[in-house]
Amino acid sequence: MRDLIDQHRGVHGVEPICKVLQIAPSGYRHHAALQRDTQRRCARVRCDEALVPQIERVWNANLQGYGADEVWRQLGREGPRVARCTVERLMRSRGLQGVRRARWTG
Repeated sequence: MRDLIDQHRGVHGVEPICKVLQIAPSGYRHHAALQRDTQRRCARVRCDEALVPQIERVWNANLQGYGADEVWRQLGREGPRVARCTVERLMRSRGLQGVRRARWTG
């Protein structure tokens, strides 16, 4: 939706497009402001943006076999203190999974 508004805002304007799409223009403007100035984002989003590359680095360095617990332990050994549930949430959102070692039961 936001990309659509960005593409057509020069021709039609933001308010008419938002009226047709039934979204608030203030919501679009808030999103645009956050895209321009990343310091206005909440602390959780900024922290997540810093953690995702580290999580992906640890996951790839271990042949994409580490699950959330192993990635969390490795990050703890390397220094940044992060909650295990945060690692789980970020890995789930990126589609990163560890190797499953259970036997197939058919």
